[in-house]
Amino acid sequence: MYRVVIQPTAFKLLKEISDRRIRQKISDRIDKLKESPEMHRKPLLGELDGYYSVRAVGERYRIIYAIEQAQVTVMIVALGIRKDGSKQDVYALAKKLLRLGLLDESEEDMAPKQSVISLCKMD
Repeated sequence: MYRVVIQPTAFKLLKEISDRRIRQKISDRIDKLKESPEMHRKPLLGELDGYYSVRAVGERYRIIYAIEQAQVTVMIVALGIRKDGSKQDVYALAKKLLRLGLLDESEEDMAPKQSVISLCKMD
């Protein structure tokens, strides 16, 4: 089983989702990544080479993550709605975060998975 850590930027994006049901579905999908991060993943290309994407909450939301096999860790780096062509698109956001160096944060700065569970219960 993999350990899941969430970078602060991704955690902030999750907190900004106002619908508790959507947060819960995203959390459930993150839980599935602990067991098999390779399943149903889409390898990303270009600037996001080395990262993967999975769908969460139907076709709308995506979770972008990296797998560190040596540490048996899944790092959630971004999540949000897929809006092709929009500046708010999760892939556009991830590229911007990468250019700003915000996807290279150390593990000590990341939020533990347990925080997501309590966050999903907020209203």
